[in-house]
Amino acid sequence: MQGTGYFTHALCRKHEMGCGHPECPERLDAIADRLLLTGVADALLQRQAPEAPVADLELAHDRMLVASIRGLSEQVAEEQMAGGPAHLQIDPDTSLNQYTWAAALRAAGATLAATDAVMAGEMENAFCAVRPPGHHACRSQAMGFCFFNNVAVAAKYALERHGLQRVAIVDFDVHHGNGTEDIVSGDERILMVSFFQHPLYPYTGTENPAGNLVNVPVPAYTRGPAVRELIETHWIPRLEAFGPQMIFISAGFDAHREDELGQMGLLESDYAWITSRIKDVARRHAQGRIVSALEGGYHLDALARSVEAHIRVLADL
Repeated sequence: MQGTGYFTHALCRKHEMGCGHPECPERLDAIADRLLLTGVADALLQRQAPEAPVADLELAHDRMLVASIRGLSEQVAEEQMAGGPAHLQIDPDTSLNQYTWAAALRAAGATLAATDAVMAGEMENAFCAVRPPGHHACRSQAMGFCFFNNVAVAAKYALERHGLQRVAIVDFDVHHGNGTEDIVSGDERILMVSFFQHPLYPYTGTENPAGNLVNVPVPAYTRGPAVRELIETHWIPRLEAFGPQMIFISAGFDAHREDELGQMGLLESDYAWITSRIKDVARRHAQGRIVSALEGGYHLDALARSVEAHIRVLADL
């Protein structure tokens, strides 16, 4: 069977970080509603995300981090039962509730299950509509709305469990994927290419990156044509030379011009173009194998439209 998978789970909506937080459960609702309204959902192979095994999380993360996320979620649940607060803050932007551990297991589990399905030839590619997002989660630290690095876990899993020799990670979120860089830096089996607004949180990505990283910092107010030119100049030659056997996408849509967490100027047509270029590389080198996972994107309508554009290209719609 070929086609495009769509992996998600209801528990991904149960994690939340408080009223008014931009990384909210409504993000997944907006995407699901848009795909239903446009009929795109009917063309997808819908799957429930399983829990990621702890041993697979530990391909990318220290054991202590994994244990701490579990323990803190349980602590919040116990305290809430005793009348305590519903959230436990781990940094100024990021907190856990009693469902964070369960949601994070499903978010990472989606990318692992998608990897298995794509490797088995059950689907050509897949999109994981999951939260919490992952690309700021470092080997030993959760931060920036992220707890486990869903894409980095899946990339390591493809190498260690499926025996691939070369995989690529493409990150088009408006923020630098510092966690992914922390996990994959120096691993010559993984090529990571990204662009990101700079300076902007987490204020990383420009200091002596390792040879397997293609970091392209761009200034605020950069629009689609300039980004396309940078991708053709910097990403595509490296991806072609590397010849990845599978491509993982950290699909953040917060570089959209309507998104207030960044100040870039991309449109849905730009996300469609970026996806088509990634798909070209995947078809030449990776038998079309792509697993994409949701990262940022906080203007609900722009997010939903951009994900639709991304999935339409993946699914040849």
